[in-house]
Amino acid sequence: MAACLSSTTSPFLLSSHFYQTRREKPTSLSWSSSFPQLNLSINSISNLSNPLLKKQFVVQAAWTRRSRGEAAKRPNRKSWKQRTDMYMRPFLLNVFFSKRFIHAKVMHRGTSKVISVATTNAKDLRNTLPSLTDDNACRVVGKLIAERSKEADVFAMSYEPNKNERIEGKLGIVIDTIKESGIIFV
Repeated sequence: MAACLSSTTSPFLLSSHFYQTRREKPTSLSWSSSFPQLNLSINSISNLSNPLLKKQFVVQAAWTRRSRGEAAKRPNRKSWKQRTDMYMRPFLLNVFFSKRFIHAKVMHRGTSKVISVATTNAKDLRNTLPSLTDDNACRVVGKLIAERSKEADVFAMSYEPNKNERIEGKLGIVIDTIKESGIIFV
């Protein structure tokens, strides 16, 4: 029986040879050296007569930059920054000024969970502040947002102004007050 196995080539001999080579001490500790050395012939691949079969053996890169033509074919695909910005800067400050009140909140972009809220329409601020929209009210809202964000373990946030919005005036006062209270703007 042993003579019969040795005269023919079978997959069992290859697997036993594989186990014998695996038992030997590796010469290197790298990841690639843990695989067995296989001697493959390229002649069977290079002698293909059909050009369609040759195209199947072309190795394509797994991650490549899209060309302009490919980007034009799929215009709705978001850029790398658009896809990762939510995770790089997860907490976003949202400030709204109405004619009567100032509203501010910090939201988590990924889950849309509201972390902290401050508004001059709240019962305690409405009765204590002389004006609900002046610079002093902006400072009070900024301090409340900073305190409540720190209680929720949020010490860094970001603010994205709208297209034609400048960070000045009342908005600048709110953001500066939050910075002075120890919150980092990313």
